Amino acid sequence: MAASAPAHVAGPDSRAGSGAMIWTALVVVYIVWGSTYLAIRVVVEAHIPPMLGMAGRFLTAGILLATGLALKSGWRRLRITRREAVGAATVGVLLLAFGNGAVAVAEQTVPSGLAALLVAAIPLWLMLLRVGGGERPRAMTWSGVLIGFGGAALLALSGGNTSAKPLSVAILVLGTICWATGSRFAPRLGLPRDPLVTALYEMLFGGTAMILLGVLRGEPGRLHLDQVDQSGWFGLAYLVVFGSLLAYTAYSYLLANAPISLIGTYAYVNPAVAVLLGWLILNESLTWQILLGGAVIIVGVALVVTSERRRA
Repeated sequence: MAASAPAHVAGPDSRAGSGAMIWTALVVVYIVWGSTYLAIRVVVEAHIPPMLGMAGRFLTAGILLATGLALKSGWRRLRITRREAVGAATVGVLLLAFGNGAVAVAEQTVPSGLAALLVAAIPLWLMLLRVGGGERPRAMTWSGVLIGFGGAALLALSGGNTSAKPLSVAILVLGTICWATGSRFAPRLGLPRDPLVTALYEMLFGGTAMILLGVLRGEPGRLHLDQVDQSGWFGLAYLVVFGSLLAYTAYSYLLANAPISLIGTYAYVNPAVAVLLGWLILNESLTWQILLGGAVIIVGVALVVTSERRRA
């Protein structure tokens, strides 16, 4: 979720980052995370079990990032408190194991473009969680939520016109709820102040949880390395280097330095990138229901983000 996906919420004590760094990180999240839906689809179609494949992705990226930080700044930089470890583990499990893992499992049958469009509803789930916490959104925000979920419903119904199975769509929706939940409560969990350290521990904890989930799903028995073609290894390498090391660390930087209203805009840029790449590279079909449902979701999310920015 990109993952890719896709946002934990920057808290009131977040440090202000430079405008150039924020926009650079945002462009990386816009483009790279949009492309990860395509890469995940390539990986699962290459006979790599989804949970174990994504576990390898995040564990490899986490180890590489930890090594790089240690070589640059010393191992002391990687030290965290018990509370920070618990917070990073919680966010890593919700966002990566349950959130991104659900995307990978679902994309065994769900086209990458359709998956990205359904994930675009995350800001709408975030809004409902805020309402559950006692906040009172503006009328424009509620309009955006209702419009966005209407688009999500249209997309779910359109799954019958593609290879998507209803169970896969349900798993994907559950994954978006887990991502939104982790995003909502992350600022209260006492995460490490260094966003790169936060990212690496979330990847390590999340990847470890994915191995356990993969074992429960019986994936080790379906993993045959000799049957994985070159495209699968290339897709996995792309997810490690670009999807995790580059984009996820950029996202962690944004969470610590940028307003959530700005970060949330990735949710309606990623789907456009994913749909275009899926159509160009994987020849995924684009039905009028998918295009209409995606457009409705993007309009709804845009209304929510615009309304919240005005309120802020």
